[in-house]
Amino acid sequence: MDEDRNLSKRLWDTCREVPIIEDKQTPWKLFKLLKIITLFVVAVLVFGLALCSKTSFLLLITLSNEGTTTIPAEQKPLALLCIGCSLITSSILLLLKSIWKSCYKSSNLPGKNSVVLVLFFEFLVSVGSAILTIVAMPHLDIVTNATILNGVAVLSALLQVITQCTAKERNRFLLPSITAFILILLGYILFLILYIMKGDTRMSIWVGLAVGGSFLVSFNWYEKYFRVIGENSSSIFLKNLCKDMTKCQNVLHILSSLLRIAVTTSVLEAYVPLSKMDWGIVTSIPSRETRIIAITIGVQLISSALCHWFALAACKMRALQKCFILPLYLASLAVMAVLVIPVVVYYEDYRRSLNESTSINFSGYCNVIADGRNQSLNDSVFPHLVLDVTHTLCFLDMSQISDIGMLTGSAVSWWLGLVLATLHLWHLRLYRIQRTRDLFIKRPYEGVFIEQSLLLNTRFDVQMTDRLKQFRPLYPVKVFLCATMWHESYDEMMKMIISIFRLDKYRPRKEGETSDVSFEGHVYFDDAFRDVPESKGRHVNQYAEMLVEIIREVYSIFLNTDEGLFRKQHQIPDQKLVRTPYGGRIVVTMPHGNMLVVHLKDKNLIRHKKRWSQVMYFYYLLGWKLASKYYKRWEKGEDESELKRKFQKEKHNTYLLALDGDTDFQPAAVMLLVDRLQLYPLVGAACGRIHPTGSGPMVWYQKFEYAVGHWLNKTAEHVLGCVLCSPGCFSLFRAAALMDDNVMKTYTIKASKARHYIQYDQGEDRWLCTLLLKQGWRVEYNAASDAYTNAPEDFKEFYNQRRRWGPSTMANTVDLLGASTLMTSRNQSMSKPYMLYQLFSLVSSILAPSAVILMTAGNLTVLLDIHPSSALILAVIPPAVFLGISFKIKSDTQILIAAVMSALYALLMLIAVLLIIGNMVKDKTILTPSSIFLITLAGFYLLTALMHPQEVGLVLYGLLYILCVPSAYLLLAIYSMVNMNNVSWGTREMTSAAGAAKPETATPQTKTQKAESTFKRFFSRAQLCKRLYRKGSAEELIVSRQNTSVEAPQLQNMIVEDEARPEEQHREEEPAITCPNQCWVTQLQSLSDDMCLQEDTLDLNEEQFFRELTAKYLEPLPEDKQKQKKMADELRHLRNKITFLYFICNAFWLMATFTLQLIRTSIFIQVPMVDMNLQFTGQHIYVDPLGFMFILTFAMLVLFQFLAMLYHRIYTLIHYMAFLDTESKSEKPKQQVQEVDDDEVDDDDELVFSNLLDSGTLV
Repeated sequence: MDEDRNLSKRLWDTCREVPIIEDKQTPWKLFKLLKIITLFVVAVLVFGLALCSKTSFLLLITLSNEGTTTIPAEQKPLALLCIGCSLITSSILLLLKSIWKSCYKSSNLPGKNSVVLVLFFEFLVSVGSAILTIVAMPHLDIVTNATILNGVAVLSALLQVITQCTAKERNRFLLPSITAFILILLGYILFLILYIMKGDTRMSIWVGLAVGGSFLVSFNWYEKYFRVIGENSSSIFLKNLCKDMTKCQNVLHILSSLLRIAVTTSVLEAYVPLSKMDWGIVTSIPSRETRIIAITIGVQLISSALCHWFALAACKMRALQKCFILPLYLASLAVMAVLVIPVVVYYEDYRRSLNESTSINFSGYCNVIADGRNQSLNDSVFPHLVLDVTHTLCFLDMSQISDIGMLTGSAVSWWLGLVLATLHLWHLRLYRIQRTRDLFIKRPYEGVFIEQSLLLNTRFDVQMTDRLKQFRPLYPVKVFLCATMWHESYDEMMKMIISIFRLDKYRPRKEGETSDVSFEGHVYFDDAFRDVPESKGRHVNQYAEMLVEIIREVYSIFLNTDEGLFRKQHQIPDQKLVRTPYGGRIVVTMPHGNMLVVHLKDKNLIRHKKRWSQVMYFYYLLGWKLASKYYKRWEKGEDESELKRKFQKEKHNTYLLALDGDTDFQPAAVMLLVDRLQLYPLVGAACGRIHPTGSGPMVWYQKFEYAVGHWLNKTAEHVLGCVLCSPGCFSLFRAAALMDDNVMKTYTIKASKARHYIQYDQGEDRWLCTLLLKQGWRVEYNAASDAYTNAPEDFKEFYNQRRRWGPSTMANTVDLLGASTLMTSRNQSMSKPYMLYQLFSLVSSILAPSAVILMTAGNLTVLLDIHPSSALILAVIPPAVFLGISFKIKSDTQILIAAVMSALYALLMLIAVLLIIGNMVKDKTILTPSSIFLITLAGFYLLTALMHPQEVGLVLYGLLYILCVPSAYLLLAIYSMVNMNNVSWGTREMTSAAGAAKPETATPQTKTQKAESTFKRFFSRAQLCKRLYRKGSAEELIVSRQNTSVEAPQLQNMIVEDEARPEEQHREEEPAITCPNQCWVTQLQSLSDDMCLQEDTLDLNEEQFFRELTAKYLEPLPEDKQKQKKMADELRHLRNKITFLYFICNAFWLMATFTLQLIRTSIFIQVPMVDMNLQFTGQHIYVDPLGFMFILTFAMLVLFQFLAMLYHRIYTLIHYMAFLDTESKSEKPKQQVQEVDDDEVDDDDELVFSNLLDSGTLV
């Protein structure tokens, strides 16, 4: 048999039909260019902002010098006050942030030892910072001021030596740390000698204060070394102290910030009177000096904060060397150049301006020009600033080589000491998404010495001498891919199976090796079996057959992708078939070693439909495969605490990727979701950007609708609180979150009340996320993780889909809002303001129909030139009539009427838009309510689209979206509310309701029609059996690709249970041609010789598990006509109640608007109308207060969404840049190299994904 399979059966038939398996959506070269540009921009910004921060701070120091004249002597307190502001600004920001975190997140109280230790060091640092910057530095020269801040690394260098000596192994950075300590001490010695030699006692005091202050400041970064020493130490006290300081960080930050603010304020308050200055002058400073000071301090504060943020972004993008360390090193040098070069230029220009017979040295220049200049500031400020900087150097004799040498020596020693003390950063290893608290140990930044604080505050790791310290990888992750499938078409199944095989190629499984991420695929196929007459067992249906053929075809493609034309083709290894208590199982070992298991469910043996398939894989993968093994080990007597620790660890690092049967995705999309869960332990689920696929106007509308929903709604939820719904077509769930209390167990509840059918079964994905949120887990959205799924192309299918989504969304949102107190106390990401945001979003969605009616009334007012009240009455009539008759007519008729009305409304919208544009041209003004709304809406969508350059083309569908607003927000709302009691799935439906009203008796068929029906059934049976005889031929796929699903008529107002249509049951019982296969096993084995399926047996313990699981949670629901009828009545009653409340709210809103229109002259707000030249036209715009408040609130909501979108876009870019940098480059296949050689050599500029590139495409 194997020999026959290895033979080439048809040498003349070598052409293949290969589906598209490469990534056609992602512009990788554009992303690589974007990465280069982004890194360059970030590096320039870090350098430029650090330069601005330090330069502006040193200018403040210079302005506070006694001899400088840009700011008169009596106004020096203002400059000192600004220095104090620079010192405490970061403390104020940290205080506010810590208070917010303590209120809404963690507020653990620290122990006494932690409080004493932290406050002691904070006191030393705050005293040192205030003395150094407020007292000492204003009396020193500009070069010393620019470089002495590098000397604050003295204690860090010493602690590095101590930390590395306490390590058990020798390390490679011990010598640089010792050298750094020596160089910094040398800088201090040269500095002391330089100034003390001048013999000025008063200056010696300032110098001593500067040295002492800088040494005290160096205590600022003790904590990162203290933690490393604690880890390497055997002292339990140190370990507990470090844990307490980490756990209670928010409260400690509050105390330390308050202490620093108090100490800095006290030093400033005491120093000004002691220096014989008066604080009263601060309130009477001239505007010119105030402007100079305000600009300088403004630049300093803003540039410091932005420099910290961009430096953090550089680290998170893993551009530590190019965009963080190097720019900060260079900024420290550039500061001296920026300040000293103008001094030298002015000095040389003055020397050249003198007569040849006259010579002057630097001391003379200081006496004549720097100190003897005109005090007027009527001319440019820059020359005065240069001369003030020159004045600071006048105490030293820059004409003497000794002074220049010692000053340069101290500056170089300090700078080299800082470089060597931070040399370990060049080898610092970072994760793909590095958490800020794991990167910067202490407070965010120190504004007065921004470069030093960023460099010295970065995490310190001990590096071994013989090799780099092995970067501790994150705990290995196990990802279960769980796809639910039913009656998908050939193309839909093909997309999903190809995506799973891509992952197999991306992360191959190798025996004896542990991968960072391992995958295992599971497909849960609902209703996969059917009865065949005269057969000993049930057979799988045509969809299950088609899935097996697709797996065989895709396996062959991926197995022989790299093979040449005349090379021997690899044959597919034998795979397994297993009989199970729920039906059957196909076990496939994919080409690169990962497993794919197809679970064929028999609805007669186990409960079917999507939620119950999810329950099945929850308990199988998490309960049986994950949890049970630890309980078995515990029963054998293993240590309980150790087992519990390992169990919790594995739960947190086991993920389930929920998929639909038609989802198409790339490996990169999965890895980006894994990142979110891997480094953020409170994230219970994460979803990606879902792209609808298909063709036609309905899909075009959905493309823009999905885009706007993800661009604005999803990002706002992610940033402001939590994403409320992680769609089941592509979402990653953490096992620990699913296994938490009140999640997985609660998810198994059968719908027993009318509202349960709405909340549980109509929107199971949203309900699962609701359960996670209630337990305190966070749900996130990653915009860079793209997935593609088919969207309804038919108007009816679209309406039925949204008929499910609308009420379930509302039910879950109301559920969350009703438990807002519990949510805000248990979930750190859900705050009261966010719940208020969700409340307004809910109110907006409820009032959407009335908003559309008001918009329609406005359009009618313009078109027909009638009174607004009359237009409002006309606008209400059509939807009111549609609402009334919808209770009496069938759902299909409702959809037909809605389709016709949608076309009419779209025509009305189009005419209104054109008329608004025409009026703008005619009246030469855009300042009318309609034009302002239209321009604002178009501009907003265009700007939002430009923030997503890869999807900017979707804005073309925006016009269709606007035209369909009445259909989507008015007619669809009516249809959803009226048919709320119809709990059928709505899409791909092939069964009608059980327990609902029986369909009307079909019209009797004529003899011709009966004969035609009989022949059709006969030939369809013959065609089916013909496929069963086939033996692995290529032609068998042709028939399989036919989408044989037949949509049954949807019955109105019905509750759907598990019963087939009567005519379908009758057809299955009819005698048919006897087929040779006696059961599903032999049926699948006969499909093809290319992939042999060998029968295997199920483990007895696993078999027992499935029997117990089925008996407890997944037993098929019995048919109870009386119970179904009762539930149908309850659903109808719930529908009537909710519909009444829903539309009565809209009626009240419309009535209030109508009343205000009748009395517009007394209550309306009058806004003057102006033309293009902003001249009053004599007319007014009348706005009712209700409408104004609603529009204002809605505008604020949109503004929040837009700002959240900007924030989310930036962090998405950071994450994606880090992802591109961390995925190792794969080797190009020989075939591709030859092709590149013939065209152009691109070296490593192709792609940066390991194992993603194959034959020039992403596979």
